[in-house]
Amino acid sequence: MTMLYGKITGIDKPISRLVQGTIPLNPDAPDSGFSLLDDTFALGCTAYDTAVVYGPEREKAFGRWVRERGLREKVVILAKGVHHDNSGPRVTPEGLATDLNNTLAYMETEYIDLYVLHRDNPAVPVGPIVEALNEHLRAGRIHAFGGSNWTHDRIRAANEYAAEHGLTPFAVSSPNFSLAEQVKEPWANCVSISGPQNEAARAYYQQTQLPLFTWSSLAGGFFSGRLTRENLAEFESYLDKLAVECYAYDDNFKRLDRVQELAEQKGKTVPQIALAYVMAQPLNIFALVGCQNGSEFKANVDALDIKLTPAEAAYLDLRADAPA
Repeated sequence: MTMLYGKITGIDKPISRLVQGTIPLNPDAPDSGFSLLDDTFALGCTAYDTAVVYGPEREKAFGRWVRERGLREKVVILAKGVHHDNSGPRVTPEGLATDLNNTLAYMETEYIDLYVLHRDNPAVPVGPIVEALNEHLRAGRIHAFGGSNWTHDRIRAANEYAAEHGLTPFAVSSPNFSLAEQVKEPWANCVSISGPQNEAARAYYQQTQLPLFTWSSLAGGFFSGRLTRENLAEFESYLDKLAVECYAYDDNFKRLDRVQELAEQKGKTVPQIALAYVMAQPLNIFALVGCQNGSEFKANVDALDIKLTPAEAAYLDLRADAPA
């Protein structure tokens, strides 16, 4: 069991390849999540994913855990802002300043290691956004920044603007990526780099090696081991239904069959093989995970030791008829 680490320009700390999310923290009982955070840190996690849209109580609780454990210089905080609201897109310098300042106040910290724009608004030019991010960078409020649910074309445009104007570019991108093809968007303008239709995006990220903070590595629970072709009607929670609507299609079930086959051969679980597939890509990936307890996180760390061959990865993704 070995945690893996990477580096990002602007952040002088080792960044764990598994990034634990803070959504599992209970806003009604903030202290209840401290054992989860303690366990993940003990297992080598140094990176944690938050967002202002997840609720102030979660950011307050996470910030208190960091302070009480004396970990501010040991953990990397990935915070997200400018999520859309009921009025529509908020990807503006004003929305950025509001959300960033709120997160800094909620967490009671002077800076965010990695600040990521939670959504994009392709209708607005990238220039003012890049300028605003650089202002916060120069002020020391953030040490690096990136975009979540930004297409690779928009990321490229932002970084071209930065290069032309002597500014710091986006350091990361955070799209959806898993073995499963996202057949239906979970929301409008969701950006995924999974599936054959997104080969151009993967080629761009392979060429540039821009760090990717990929979310939903298990396809929203499709590779949890719970879904089968026969039991789809049994799932009633919002997230379970979302997994069914977005991923429960024939080609993905074929992928799931092959994951189960390989899991049995290697003595591993379905989620571990699905995560191993993500980490086997020729991409600079940091996988966001939402483990509910230390045992789940440990299973994910164990999956990092599974080294799939290119032939096995191609077999899982239906690009080859045999794993060897």
